[in-house]
Amino acid sequence: MKLITGNQMNKKRYTIVMPLLTLIVILGSCNKKSVPETPIEVSVPVTVTHIDTTAIESFVDLNATTTYLIKNTIKANTTGYLEVVKAVSNDFVQKNQLLFSLKTREAKVLGNTINKLDRSLNFGGAINLRATCDGYITAVNVQKGDYVQEGDALAIINDAESFSIVLSLPYELKRYVKVNELLNVYLPDGTIIKTKVQKYMPTVDPASQTQNVILKTLQNSNIPENLIVKVRIDKTTLNKTISLPKEAVLSDETQTDFWIMKVIGKDHAVKVPIKKGIESLKKIEILSPKLKPSDQILLTGNYGVGDTIKIKITNK
Repeated sequence: MKLITGNQMNKKRYTIVMPLLTLIVILGSCNKKSVPETPIEVSVPVTVTHIDTTAIESFVDLNATTTYLIKNTIKANTTGYLEVVKAVSNDFVQKNQLLFSLKTREAKVLGNTINKLDRSLNFGGAINLRATCDGYITAVNVQKGDYVQEGDALAIINDAESFSIVLSLPYELKRYVKVNELLNVYLPDGTIIKTKVQKYMPTVDPASQTQNVILKTLQNSNIPENLIVKVRIDKTTLNKTISLPKEAVLSDETQTDFWIMKVIGKDHAVKVPIKKGIESLKKIEILSPKLKPSDQILLTGNYGVGDTIKIKITNK
């Protein structure tokens, strides 16, 4: 008869008990029913607005430059010496005002001798050169006593009558600017002047696709040349159109698709694609869909949300 020691007895019991415990745990886990977790829907605090049916005005401000279109050059009409120079840079001169007196070399050398023989000949008189228009002298290239050749440029005068404002108009906006139309021009110092559209230049800049428009001022203003000003172009004014604040209209990164978040029921808002029209500083025209005065549109809390959200309206 073989004797069983205590250690052997304990080992045998462990071998029998452990599989039983494992089986009980497996059966217990199978009988336990899984309880699905219910997602918690968070309410987004928002404010709402309604459509606006008052008139909407749209305009765009474009840069323009003041300039003199005509620059007259006073040239020497013969070869000789300058006896008189009355032209001074930046001075305003009037038409037919004396600027230069020119004496030929022959008159300078022989004039006195011949006049002594016969004063009635009046040989050796100076040739006077006068201003051809009213305007500012921008350059004087000579001084008294200089010897000049025929055709040399003596001075340049900006024709005051040719003073204009040149507007570089994008071609797509041409339909909003008509010849003889009145436009407001805003100077950097806050002054507003009235101008009239005189004409279109016949060419378009190949790079920017803009066309120069000549504007004539309707009032005498001491405006310097090469000053950059702003010209306001009124695009459209519509009455009884449907519009919303700009904050209520959302778009993608490329600004090709636009939408709003419209309140449905009491506490939900859904994404509604729209087609927008003209814009003003604060409003955007909504062409479609047709919104009702009673519709509530999210004004704040609408950015970066899903197509359908639960909301909590914080304004009445």
